[in-house]
Amino acid sequence: MIDPRLLRDDPDRVRAAQAKRGLSDDVVDRALAADSARRQAIADFEAKRAEQKASGARVAKAQGEEKQALLAQVKELAAGVKEAEAARNAAEAEWDEAIRAIPNPAADEAPAGGEDDFVVLETIGTKPEFDFEPRDHVELGAMLGAFDLERGAKVSGSRFYFYTGIGARLHRALVNMAMDMAHANGFTEVVAPALVKSRAMEGTGFLGQAADDVYRIEGQDLYLVGTSEVPLAAYHSDEILDGAQLPLRYAAFSSCFRKEAGSHGKDTRGIFRVHWFDKVEMFVYTTVEESYAEHQRLLAWEKEFMDALELHYRVIDVAAGDLGTSAQRKFDCEAWIASQGRFRELTSTSNCTDFQSRRLDIRTRGESGTVNVATLNGTLCSTNRPMIALLETHQNEDGSVTVPQALRPYLGGLELIKPLA
Repeated sequence: MIDPRLLRDDPDRVRAAQAKRGLSDDVVDRALAADSARRQAIADFEAKRAEQKASGARVAKAQGEEKQALLAQVKELAAGVKEAEAARNAAEAEWDEAIRAIPNPAADEAPAGGEDDFVVLETIGTKPEFDFEPRDHVELGAMLGAFDLERGAKVSGSRFYFYTGIGARLHRALVNMAMDMAHANGFTEVVAPALVKSRAMEGTGFLGQAADDVYRIEGQDLYLVGTSEVPLAAYHSDEILDGAQLPLRYAAFSSCFRKEAGSHGKDTRGIFRVHWFDKVEMFVYTTVEESYAEHQRLLAWEKEFMDALELHYRVIDVAAGDLGTSAQRKFDCEAWIASQGRFRELTSTSNCTDFQSRRLDIRTRGESGTVNVATLNGTLCSTNRPMIALLETHQNEDGSVTVPQALRPYLGGLELIKPLA
């Protein structure tokens, strides 16, 4: 959640941030009113409790009728304290709900507007050109025996699939290459749980704006994660981190699950937009001051992975209205998908500043006491989309696919993936 001091000291800045995202500023007024009501409720409770304690002290010294009268007064005060405490708790809950409804203010550098208002920061590589009609990944996958969509739908429903043969090998190769790159760049490797409690999901902002996209386990306080950002963010919840150890960098592999609730009719062909995929996610804890430079490092590592796959791609600065609740700024790497004739998102990296750490109570010691840390996340490899870009970019006329040089060691030196006989 945002810093309450920002709301109190500069509410107009928060209103402007809402406008930049294309959102109503009603939440700002609600939060300010809730904060005022909470403070008054706390003051009322403290005053009544102080009066109760003073009366209790007088009872101890009184005798006879005076004592009986004071006991009656203390009883009445106790009821008032109980009511004031309930009012305080209700006001605290209202305040907590109100401030959590305000997303992280977008960075000044982030473009204003919605999904189509991004800014292209750079375009890298050469667009693949073919002297034949390029096939899409679905046709290539069938020719290579790389995945089975029909049986995936039969077993699990739409937007599910099986990786088979070379597809399963490519999946493993992509994950291993991503984890090796992360390890070489100083990340601690993690295999993260795909099920988390509600606090982890809410603490990262995924039970607000993205709630409709989350799978919940019926009858249990457990959710399937849509990204290992969630368990990694909660990994150090309720802890004070040693500042000398920052930044803490983790790279986690996990399966990810998304309902894709708002994507009806979009990308229904193939494995681009699916309910399940595996992913290697980078996650960093650092100071807010250092987070901006760290964000650029995460982007550089994502570009390193894209370059290793020899893809044509661009980097975009995502507009404020297309940011997630927790993100202050986000960069996407979008690869050229030949069959679609356009760039599509493969990776993204977000700086969440101290928004998530306030919800999850993750701090470090500063010069003037403990302060909340910054959290950042970045996808290094989600296996389905890189596989699409790889197959379509490096395809040959006969349906074979040339393996990028950096990936060959992870496929036993294989240079060319040939169609099944």
